[in-house]
Amino acid sequence: MYLFFLAQGLTFTQIAILEAIYNLTTLLGEIPTGYVGDRVGRRNSLLIGTALISLTLLGIGLSSSFGALVALYVCWSTGYNFRSGSEDAWLYDTLTDDLSEDEFAHVRGRGESVSLAIGAGAAIIGGYLGSIDLSYPWFVAATVTAIGVFVLLTIDEPETYEQADTTDLSFRRTLSMIRRTVSQRNIRAFVLYYYVLYAAVTYLVFVFLQPIFETVVLDFGVSQAQVKSLLGWFYAAYSLFGAGLSYYTGAIRDRLGLRLWFLGLPFVVGGALVGMYFVPVLALPTFLLVRGLSDVTRSFASQYINDHLETMGRATVLSAMAMISGLAVIPFQLGSGIISDIVTPLFALAVAGVILITSSTGILLWETPIEREPS
Repeated sequence: MYLFFLAQGLTFTQIAILEAIYNLTTLLGEIPTGYVGDRVGRRNSLLIGTALISLTLLGIGLSSSFGALVALYVCWSTGYNFRSGSEDAWLYDTLTDDLSEDEFAHVRGRGESVSLAIGAGAAIIGGYLGSIDLSYPWFVAATVTAIGVFVLLTIDEPETYEQADTTDLSFRRTLSMIRRTVSQRNIRAFVLYYYVLYAAVTYLVFVFLQPIFETVVLDFGVSQAQVKSLLGWFYAAYSLFGAGLSYYTGAIRDRLGLRLWFLGLPFVVGGALVGMYFVPVLALPTFLLVRGLSDVTRSFASQYINDHLETMGRATVLSAMAMISGLAVIPFQLGSGIISDIVTPLFALAVAGVILITSSTGILLWETPIEREPS
């Protein structure tokens, strides 16, 4: 993706601007689209989002200018807006139908595991397609995403949602629900700890993975012609590692608990980001580590927030969490893009690692971001 952008003549700053536009659109669109998901149904919201994403991927593969990419990034973000809160809301409510909502993280983790395992094969194919033409992976992604529209037509709304009276759910009332959720003790610190800080910093890892990977493998004597196919194989390993950890999401929660997981996470990741600046080859295992932790952590965060919500307004509140992340990541993106152009992407990630460690320490001194789970 970023090699494609660089091949179109974009600078790191322009790429960072695209990502900032994406997140600004997320900021403006998350709550309204979450409200749509609560009013017209989770499935309908997912259908709209998936169709829009498919068309956008096709458009990006055909584009060759920064201006066109700006417009397409707005559409891309809007598509994910329609999906972000409704996905987890649909799953949590479906599990609630069977009184299995405590299994949310476990089931979501298994789903992510299957997705990442399939993505491993797709990454290898994408690497070779990209070595022929960097537009081809976009076209294939658009086609596969379009299949999701037909899959969504086969699923039903959860009974828990259908039994909830959404006719009186006004937009003002959903905003009130968001305020009440975010103001709860522990939740407010958790939002800062995970959705503002950790999510923003780790997002930068995904932004700069490709150029840093290219720099590291070229230093090892790999030819420029081999970089794209090797990147596909690395993404395969990257996805499989994430799939392995995601598969055991439930077991990890049983062994460690959400509290211990979140309290240690920023310091492990932050330390790894700083370390790879001094020893660049550490970037490869660091990327694997962050990938593996990412989906497990997202499942745990969604479980924790969902446990504090009611069915009515669930999609809107979950979308609001994504909106908060979208807002928080904008200064990180713009700052890292400028630093990368002036120094290097490795240095930008090291700075982000320092910010993650110091800010997490400050939040912990103020208030514990996650309450103890009942024994």
